[in-house]
Amino acid sequence: MSTPVLEVRGLAYAYPDGHQALFGVDLHVHEGERVALLGPNGAGKTTLVLHLNGILAAGAGSVSVSGLPVSKKHLQEIRRRVGIVFQDPDDQLFLGTVRQDVAFGPANLGLKGPALERRVMNALDQVGMADFADRPPHHLSFGQRRRVAVATVLAMEPEILVLDEPSSNLDPASRRELADILRSLDVTVLMVTHDLPYALELCPRAVVLSDGVVVADGPTFDVLTDDGLMSAHRLELPWGFDPRTIDNLPA
Repeated sequence: MSTPVLEVRGLAYAYPDGHQALFGVDLHVHEGERVALLGPNGAGKTTLVLHLNGILAAGAGSVSVSGLPVSKKHLQEIRRRVGIVFQDPDDQLFLGTVRQDVAFGPANLGLKGPALERRVMNALDQVGMADFADRPPHHLSFGQRRRVAVATVLAMEPEILVLDEPSSNLDPASRRELADILRSLDVTVLMVTHDLPYALELCPRAVVLSDGVVVADGPTFDVLTDDGLMSAHRLELPWGFDPRTIDNLPA
């Protein structure tokens, strides 16, 4: 099998206050996969994500992206390869127009002129927001701002798109529109979510993190229909939702 685009080996991490968040996490994601990262609050999901592009440095173990270690020496390239879309789009949108926000990352890498404009408009096209390029982000709806936040990451042409709770606070139409966008992208996706129907809809594979360790890794359908696993790790499906009744699961 090919080298994983993301490989985590024995990752352990304790915060300065002594709280141990990760206890030897192993995870591999291959090019083109869409993987859901599931788990209860406090499982260590956010801590794991913050290691993927070097925001946190491993206490033990290692993280590599396409064979390149996540280390201080490689941080600029790692942060181009691994794009994180945070839960609150306002954490990523801080300039006067959508165009400026999407241009910020590639411009910092030295892209300019027509090449920069092409990169920006291509990213906005991918999320259906090209017509809003000259609008101030704060004039957009929450769902539109989230799509622009995705575009700011896509403009860096990442190898891995990491999404933190992408469906949170979205109305049903915005939730569906974002799902359509994520399905259309030619990029590896790691999606952190409590929205289990969204995970089933978008991600053929699911990894469950609980108390800082991986406790399950397999087809999302199998994970969500394992009643013992779900109960043991405080994962609950929405009332009335039964994966066994769903057709056309993602392949």
